[in-house]
Amino acid sequence: MKRISVICGFLMSMWLSAQKIEVLNFATFHMGETPDTAKVKFDPKSEKSQKEVLEIAKLLAEFKPTVICVEVLPAENEKIQNDYQNFLKNKDFKTVYEGEVSLLAYQIAKIANVKKIYGIDEQETGQYNYRLGEQLKNQVDNVTYKRFITTFIEGFGKQENLSVKEKLIDYNKESTLQGLIEANADILTHVSTANNFEGADEAAKYYRRNLRMYSNLNQIPLSENDKVLIISGATHAAFFSEFLKRSPKYKTVDVFDYLK
Repeated sequence: MKRISVICGFLMSMWLSAQKIEVLNFATFHMGETPDTAKVKFDPKSEKSQKEVLEIAKLLAEFKPTVICVEVLPAENEKIQNDYQNFLKNKDFKTVYEGEVSLLAYQIAKIANVKKIYGIDEQETGQYNYRLGEQLKNQVDNVTYKRFITTFIEGFGKQENLSVKEKLIDYNKESTLQGLIEANADILTHVSTANNFEGADEAAKYYRRNLRMYSNLNQIPLSENDKVLIISGATHAAFFSEFLKRSPKYKTVDVFDYLK
Protein backbone atom coordinates (compact mmCIF):
# COMPACT_ATOMS: atom_id res chain seq x y z
CA MET A 1 0.00 0.00 0.00
CA LYS A 2 2.82 2.36 0.89
CA ARG A 3 4.56 1.56 -2.41
CA ILE A 4 1.39 2.36 -4.36
CA SER A 5 1.06 5.67 -2.51
CA VAL A 6 4.67 6.60 -3.30
CA ILE A 7 4.20 5.71 -6.98
CA CYS A 8 0.97 7.73 -7.17
CA GLY A 9 2.67 10.70 -5.54
CA PHE A 10 5.55 10.49 -7.99
CA LEU A 11 3.22 10.26 -10.99
CA MET A 12 1.17 13.19 -9.70
CA SER A 13 4.29 15.35 -9.29
CA MET A 14 5.42 14.41 -12.81
CA TRP A 15 1.99 15.30 -14.19
CA LEU A 16 1.95 18.66 -12.44
CA SER A 17 5.45 19.43 -13.66
CA ALA A 18 4.47 18.55 -17.23
CA GLN A 19 1.51 20.94 -17.11
CA LYS A 20 3.50 23.97 -15.98
CA ILE A 21 3.65 27.05 -18.20
CA GLU A 22 7.12 28.36 -19.04
CA VAL A 23 7.82 31.91 -17.84
CA LEU A 24 10.82 34.07 -18.65
CA ASN A 25 10.92 36.74 -15.94
CA PHE A 26 13.05 39.62 -17.25
CA ALA A 27 14.24 42.48 -15.05
CA THR A 28 14.85 45.85 -16.67
CA PHE A 29 15.36 49.47 -15.72
CA HIS A 30 12.79 52.00 -16.88
CA MET A 31 13.81 53.28 -20.31
CA GLY A 32 11.72 56.45 -20.17
CA GLU A 33 10.06 58.74 -17.66
CA THR A 34 9.63 57.16 -14.24
CA PRO A 35 8.58 58.35 -10.77
CA ASP A 36 11.06 55.88 -9.24
CA THR A 37 13.60 57.35 -6.85
CA ALA A 38 16.51 55.54 -8.49
CA LYS A 39 16.84 56.34 -12.20
CA VAL A 40 19.27 54.81 -14.69
CA LYS A 41 21.02 57.10 -17.12
CA PHE A 42 19.52 56.23 -20.51
CA ASP A 43 18.52 58.26 -23.58
CA PRO A 44 15.59 56.51 -25.33
CA LYS A 45 15.96 58.81 -28.35
CA SER A 46 19.60 57.94 -28.88
CA GLU A 47 20.22 55.79 -31.96
CA LYS A 48 22.94 53.96 -30.03
CA SER A 49 20.56 53.17 -27.16
CA GLN A 50 17.82 51.99 -29.52
CA LYS A 51 20.26 49.74 -31.35
CA GLU A 52 21.49 48.22 -28.07
CA VAL A 53 17.92 47.55 -26.89
CA LEU A 54 17.03 45.98 -30.25
CA GLU A 55 19.91 43.54 -29.81
CA ILE A 56 18.46 42.56 -26.41
CA ALA A 57 15.03 42.19 -28.02
CA LYS A 58 16.44 39.77 -30.60
CA LEU A 59 18.03 37.66 -27.86
CA LEU A 60 14.84 37.48 -25.76
CA ALA A 61 12.70 36.76 -28.83
CA GLU A 62 14.55 33.45 -29.12
CA PHE A 63 12.46 32.31 -26.13
CA LYS A 64 9.53 32.44 -28.58
CA PRO A 65 6.96 33.86 -26.15
CA THR A 66 3.27 33.63 -27.02
CA VAL A 67 2.29 36.23 -24.40
CA ILE A 68 4.16 39.29 -23.11
CA CYS A 69 3.33 41.06 -19.83
CA VAL A 70 4.43 44.61 -19.15
CA GLU A 71 4.22 47.20 -16.38
CA VAL A 72 0.97 48.78 -17.54
CA LEU A 73 -2.41 48.68 -15.77
CA PRO A 74 -4.73 45.83 -16.90
CA ALA A 75 -7.45 48.44 -17.50
CA GLU A 76 -5.35 49.60 -20.45
CA ASN A 77 -5.10 46.19 -22.16
CA GLU A 78 -7.27 47.19 -25.11
CA LYS A 79 -5.37 50.47 -25.48
CA ILE A 80 -1.97 48.79 -25.43
CA GLN A 81 -3.16 46.16 -27.93
CA ASN A 82 -4.29 48.90 -30.33
CA ASP A 83 -1.03 50.75 -29.82
CA TYR A 84 0.96 47.62 -30.62
CA GLN A 85 -1.09 46.92 -33.76
CA ASN A 86 -0.49 50.47 -35.01
CA PHE A 87 3.22 50.00 -34.28
CA LEU A 88 3.20 46.89 -36.49
CA LYS A 89 1.39 48.62 -39.33
CA ASN A 90 3.44 51.81 -39.46
CA LYS A 91 7.18 52.02 -38.69
CA ASP A 92 6.84 55.79 -38.22
CA PHE A 93 3.93 55.52 -35.78
CA LYS A 94 4.51 57.39 -32.50
CA THR A 95 3.51 54.90 -29.84
CA VAL A 96 1.41 55.88 -26.85
CA TYR A 97 3.53 53.66 -24.61
CA GLU A 98 7.19 54.50 -24.61
CA GLY A 99 10.26 53.36 -22.68
CA GLU A 100 10.77 49.62 -22.32
CA VAL A 101 7.23 48.90 -23.58
CA SER A 102 7.78 50.20 -27.12
CA LEU A 103 11.57 49.85 -27.24
CA LEU A 104 11.71 46.30 -25.90
CA ALA A 105 8.31 44.59 -25.55
CA TYR A 106 6.93 45.70 -28.93
CA GLN A 107 10.14 44.76 -30.70
CA ILE A 108 10.23 41.30 -29.12
CA ALA A 109 6.55 40.80 -29.91
CA LYS A 110 7.14 41.80 -33.54
CA ILE A 111 10.10 39.44 -33.98
CA ALA A 112 8.41 36.51 -32.22
CA ASN A 113 4.98 37.17 -33.78
CA VAL A 114 3.30 37.58 -30.38
CA LYS A 115 -0.42 38.24 -30.61
CA LYS A 116 -1.16 39.42 -27.07
CA ILE A 117 0.49 41.95 -24.76
CA TYR A 118 -1.03 42.32 -21.29
CA GLY A 119 -0.58 44.90 -18.55
CA ILE A 120 -0.09 43.53 -15.04
CA ASP A 121 0.74 46.68 -13.06
CA GLU A 122 -1.13 47.78 -9.93
CA GLN A 123 -1.25 51.27 -8.47
CA GLU A 124 -4.16 51.27 -6.00
CA THR A 125 -2.25 50.52 -2.81
CA GLY A 126 -1.41 54.13 -2.00
CA GLN A 127 1.74 56.19 -2.33
CA TYR A 128 4.77 54.25 -1.18
CA ASN A 129 7.33 56.30 0.72
CA TYR A 130 10.77 54.98 -0.22
CA ARG A 131 12.40 57.71 1.83
CA LEU A 132 10.75 57.08 5.18
CA GLY A 133 14.10 56.02 6.64
CA GLU A 134 15.47 59.49 5.91
CA GLN A 135 12.42 61.31 7.28
CA LEU A 136 11.24 59.52 10.41
CA LYS A 137 12.45 61.15 13.62
CA ASN A 138 13.39 59.41 16.89
CA GLN A 139 14.13 56.05 15.29
CA VAL A 140 15.13 53.17 17.54
CA ASP A 141 17.89 52.23 15.05
CA ASN A 142 19.18 55.23 13.12
CA VAL A 143 22.23 53.46 11.66
CA THR A 144 21.28 50.26 9.79
CA TYR A 145 19.04 51.85 7.14
CA LYS A 146 21.45 54.69 6.35
CA ARG A 147 24.48 52.39 6.16
CA PHE A 148 22.71 49.93 3.83
CA ILE A 149 21.24 52.56 1.50
CA THR A 150 24.55 54.41 1.17
CA THR A 151 26.33 51.19 0.17
CA PHE A 152 23.49 50.20 -2.15
CA ILE A 153 23.47 53.53 -4.01
CA GLU A 154 27.24 53.46 -4.35
CA GLY A 155 26.98 50.01 -5.93
CA PHE A 156 24.45 51.15 -8.51
CA GLY A 157 26.54 54.22 -9.28
CA LYS A 158 29.24 51.93 -10.62
CA GLN A 159 26.90 50.86 -13.43
CA GLU A 160 26.75 54.28 -15.04
CA ASN A 161 29.35 53.60 -17.73
CA LEU A 162 28.16 50.09 -18.59
CA SER A 163 26.46 49.28 -21.88
CA VAL A 164 22.71 48.60 -21.87
CA LYS A 165 23.35 44.87 -22.16
CA GLU A 166 25.87 44.92 -19.32
CA LYS A 167 23.41 46.80 -17.10
CA LEU A 168 20.61 44.34 -17.86
CA ILE A 169 22.87 41.37 -17.20
CA ASP A 170 23.67 42.86 -13.80
CA TYR A 171 20.00 43.62 -13.09
CA ASN A 172 19.04 39.99 -13.71
CA LYS A 173 21.62 38.46 -11.39
CA GLU A 174 20.17 36.77 -8.31
CA SER A 175 22.33 38.88 -6.01
CA THR A 176 20.99 42.10 -7.57
CA LEU A 177 17.38 40.93 -7.35
CA GLN A 178 17.74 40.02 -3.68
CA GLY A 179 19.42 43.37 -3.00
CA LEU A 180 16.53 45.21 -4.65
CA ILE A 181 13.93 43.54 -2.44
CA GLU A 182 16.00 44.51 0.59
CA ALA A 183 16.54 48.09 -0.60
CA ASN A 184 12.94 48.72 -1.65
CA ALA A 185 11.12 46.96 1.16
CA ASP A 186 12.82 44.82 3.81
CA ILE A 187 15.33 47.44 4.94
CA LEU A 188 12.39 49.54 6.17
CA THR A 189 11.73 47.01 8.93
CA HIS A 190 14.74 48.64 10.63
CA VAL A 191 12.95 52.00 10.51
CA SER A 192 10.63 52.61 13.47
CA THR A 193 10.07 54.56 16.63
CA ALA A 194 9.78 52.68 19.94
CA ASN A 195 7.01 50.04 19.97
CA ASN A 196 5.80 51.05 16.50
CA PHE A 197 6.00 49.64 12.96
CA GLU A 198 6.21 52.64 10.64
CA GLY A 199 8.79 51.11 8.30
CA ALA A 200 7.29 47.61 8.29
CA ASP A 201 3.86 49.01 7.47
CA GLU A 202 5.35 51.03 4.62
CA ALA A 203 7.19 47.98 3.27
CA ALA A 204 3.94 46.01 3.42
CA LYS A 205 2.46 48.41 0.84
CA TYR A 206 5.15 47.42 -1.61
CA TYR A 207 4.72 43.71 -0.90
CA ARG A 208 0.99 44.17 -1.44
CA ARG A 209 1.52 45.92 -4.78
CA ASN A 210 3.74 43.14 -6.06
CA LEU A 211 1.38 40.42 -4.85
CA ARG A 212 -1.42 42.17 -6.70
CA MET A 213 0.71 42.39 -9.84
CA TYR A 214 1.32 38.67 -9.55
CA SER A 215 -2.43 38.16 -9.14
CA ASN A 216 -2.94 40.13 -12.36
CA LEU A 217 -0.60 37.69 -14.09
CA ASN A 218 -2.66 34.81 -12.70
CA GLN A 219 -5.86 36.27 -14.18
CA ILE A 220 -4.55 36.16 -17.76
CA PRO A 221 -6.13 33.30 -19.77
CA LEU A 222 -3.27 30.91 -20.54
CA SER A 223 -2.96 27.36 -21.79
CA GLU A 224 -0.18 24.87 -21.05
CA ASN A 225 1.18 25.60 -24.54
CA ASP A 226 1.73 29.29 -23.79
CA LYS A 227 5.15 30.75 -23.06
CA VAL A 228 5.06 33.95 -21.03
CA LEU A 229 7.63 36.74 -21.06
CA ILE A 230 7.33 39.24 -18.20
CA ILE A 231 9.15 42.55 -18.68
CA SER A 232 9.09 44.72 -15.57
CA GLY A 233 11.17 46.97 -13.38
CA ALA A 234 13.88 44.97 -11.64
CA THR A 235 12.35 45.12 -8.15
CA HIS A 236 9.04 43.77 -9.44
CA ALA A 237 10.96 41.04 -11.26
CA ALA A 238 12.72 40.23 -7.99
CA PHE A 239 9.39 39.66 -6.24
CA PHE A 240 8.02 37.67 -9.20
CA SER A 241 11.10 35.45 -9.06
CA GLU A 242 10.26 34.53 -5.48
CA PHE A 243 6.57 33.93 -6.22
CA LEU A 244 7.27 31.88 -9.36
CA LYS A 245 9.64 29.55 -7.51
CA ARG A 246 6.74 28.28 -5.43
CA SER A 247 4.09 28.29 -8.14
CA PRO A 248 2.12 25.14 -8.99
CA LYS A 249 1.28 26.70 -12.37
CA TYR A 250 4.51 28.12 -13.78
CA LYS A 251 8.02 26.94 -14.52
CA THR A 252 10.69 29.63 -14.71
CA VAL A 253 13.21 29.69 -17.51
CA ASP A 254 16.73 30.94 -16.86
CA VAL A 255 17.13 34.46 -18.29
CA PHE A 256 20.78 33.73 -19.00
CA ASP A 257 19.84 30.99 -21.44
CA TYR A 258 18.94 33.95 -23.69
CA LEU A 259 20.71 37.01 -22.32
CA LYS A 260 24.17 35.94 -23.54
